[in-house]
Amino acid sequence: MANRIELIFDFVSPNAYFIWWPLRDLVKRTGAELDVTPVFLGGMHKLTGNAPPMIRDADVKGKVEYSMLEIQRFITKHQLNKYRMHPQFPFNSITLQRMLFAADQDGRGVQFVEGVLPAIWEHGIDITDPDALGAALTAAGFDAKDLFARSQADEVKQGLVANTDHAVARGAFGIPTMFVGPKDGETQMFFGKERLSQVEEELAVG
Repeated sequence: MANRIELIFDFVSPNAYFIWWPLRDLVKRTGAELDVTPVFLGGMHKLTGNAPPMIRDADVKGKVEYSMLEIQRFITKHQLNKYRMHPQFPFNSITLQRMLFAADQDGRGVQFVEGVLPAIWEHGIDITDPDALGAALTAAGFDAKDLFARSQADEVKQGLVANTDHAVARGAFGIPTMFVGPKDGETQMFFGKERLSQVEEELAVG
């Protein structure tokens, strides 16, 4: 399917929150298919030598400050006024990502992201509190105990590793990365929340 967007995704990145709602609007507007591919951003950084922007750019005069300005502009443009920096950031997302992988196996990856993102990046739930996370999952329509149990299975753990390795092999190095094009055909890669207009142009061409 030519009008397909694959989003390489990890909850730990604020940019995963920033791009989600504008991307969902784009999908509704264009009729594109949206697939979520769970990866582990920490593993991706190790494989590529990348690092979070605040660390990578810390010694570049003015760059972090400008990045914050651009973030605020993006928030204002897309009316993402519910966003709050998570108090535990950067948190360990490995269990969340494994649960997302399990949900995606059931064809419910998009629903999982849609239900959990606000709990993390708007309400700041304690990621280390199983009860808080379980309540968020239940509210989103999931069996929290089942997903947690499945997240501990070797199949799921290795599946997330394989997703991460494969994304890097295709050129991904950070979040958010999008591949536009058919599932089993040639795709175009776009990195960054600022590339949404280019994604829409690619969909029009496809």
